[in-house]
Amino acid sequence: MTYKEAINQVLSRLREPLVSVSSIATSTPYSALIGILLNDAKSEIEAAWNWSGLRKTITVTTIADTFGYELNGTGNSSTFLSVINDTTNSDIKYATANQFNSWYLKNTPASGSPTYYSFNGVSADGDTQIEFYPKPTGAETIRINYIAREVDFTSTDTDIEGGTYSIPARPIILLAYAKAVEERGEDGGVGAGPAFAIASRSLSDAIQLDAQKHPEETIWEAV
Repeated sequence: MTYKEAINQVLSRLREPLVSVSSIATSTPYSALIGILLNDAKSEIEAAWNWSGLRKTITVTTIADTFGYELNGTGNSSTFLSVINDTTNSDIKYATANQFNSWYLKNTPASGSPTYYSFNGVSADGDTQIEFYPKPTGAETIRINYIAREVDFTSTDTDIEGGTYSIPARPIILLAYAKAVEERGEDGGVGAGPAFAIASRSLSDAIQLDAQKHPEETIWEAV
């Protein structure tokens, strides 16, 4: 479902006129508000679970004597699942920032094939930055699996649909509707409380269905 279709879904539930123009932001003040509430709902729903529809892989090719890299396009709200050295066919393990400070600042860092990683802030354009240890000695391929949470959707003259949801749209629509009911005070007898309860049940159902694709992530084991 697209952003524009979702806005009309919420407007229909509120018995408001639907949007048909190319730019939602300049349609009506109320449709613009619903667009904002949908983006708020999308951010909350995306953060609630590691959705299979948001899973991506980014590849980093190491350079000799360079241990820090920008993960272009990952932003600052991604969840990182695994880091694998595709060249040596081995897992790269997480190490704390304090451990990296000890390796690189308190001692002479070793060089070799990376076996540890850690994060070090974000770049000037807002992407996550990763570091490896030992310091690479040449080109190796590192595959990083992560959850890529999406930026807010908009609708413009060049993209009249405003983007397509990669996660289940129904919980987003129902949560945005609940927020709209809360904002206006009521909706023909439906209060915000019941509307939020329906949205919560929809989210729970969607997570349960998506979790079947990765059941191992719902099992906690002592390490």
